[in-house]
Amino acid sequence: MITGINHITLSVCDLEKSFNFYTEILGCQAIAKWQTGAYLLAGDLWLCLSLDSNTRTNPMDEYTHIAFSIPEDKFPEYSDRLKVLGVKQWKQNTSEGESIYILDPDYHKLELHIGDLSSRIAATQKAPYKGMKFFTEVSQ
Repeated sequence: MITGINHITLSVCDLEKSFNFYTEILGCQAIAKWQTGAYLLAGDLWLCLSLDSNTRTNPMDEYTHIAFSIPEDKFPEYSDRLKVLGVKQWKQNTSEGESIYILDPDYHKLELHIGDLSSRIAATQKAPYKGMKFFTEVSQ
């Protein structure tokens, strides 16, 4: 049985640039760094940056992305800071809860979001997506 996400590894073409983006701009905690990689913490999530010559050079056309939680009271600060720093956005938010959708230096699609599964389910129970079925209650 799967018990959660163990870690996420992102391929990067410039370790120093990505390390600085994730630590200085997004606020991840640096744990370890070596010539070809780094371990960071994003809250409780173990995030690995791995130097890879095959790293993408453009954003993928698909919707796949990683969403990080941020406190609601910090959202305006994060959002304004990312805009001032010129961090590229790839989508405008249209769903429940404040979000900003950004690209990292290697075109990985990221989202900074203030909601959680409970708030999303509550919103979709009021206005369900087309064909939506609910299977279980979400613990608060």
